[in-house]
Amino acid sequence: MLTDGYHDIPAGKVAAIVTHLEMRRPAATPPGRIPDGLTLDPVTKAAPDWYRDLFMRVGGMDWLWFSRMELDDAALAAILHDPQVALYALMREGVAHGMVELDFRQPGECELAFFGLTSDLIGQGAGRFMMNHAIRTAWSRPISRLHVHTCTLDSPQALGFYQACGFVACRQQVEIADDPRLQGSLPPDAGAHVPVFPVR
Repeated sequence: MLTDGYHDIPAGKVAAIVTHLEMRRPAATPPGRIPDGLTLDPVTKAAPDWYRDLFMRVGGMDWLWFSRMELDDAALAAILHDPQVALYALMREGVAHGMVELDFRQPGECELAFFGLTSDLIGQGAGRFMMNHAIRTAWSRPISRLHVHTCTLDSPQALGFYQACGFVACRQQVEIADDPRLQGSLPPDAGAHVPVFPVR
């Protein structure tokens, strides 16, 4: 149990406050349209390298997403090819610019495991369109809870966006992990908003 006050983060680590959010009944999905030239397409049997490229462009470089970058091909494919995991890509001219990943592997629940789009498309309405699709798709299954989490390493817009879409904060945790830039999972210049403290 953490006590009040400041706590040192060990060298070589990154720390974040993680906020868990949930939706216990389908939220409203106001009418919206996807921007011209974009489609949201299902992806089946995604190749690990294709997925890593999208994952990096959506969250790795800007927001220090690293969990999937630490998995080998077999472990990543086992998730992506599971019939209870649904992946959708926001496509423009044959290139993916966003992702919606819904994980139904826990009976009666759905986790919005990963959600985001490349920075050049933020603010154009694509995010709300993607979320509407995620909500409707999740609740088309026999679930009683849709949940997602974000953290202080992520975009500062993420928490407010999830709440505006109908998610309610239900739990917070402190996460400490090896800095992926020092482990080689992400490039040294990823997550410029988070300083690196190497082990000396």
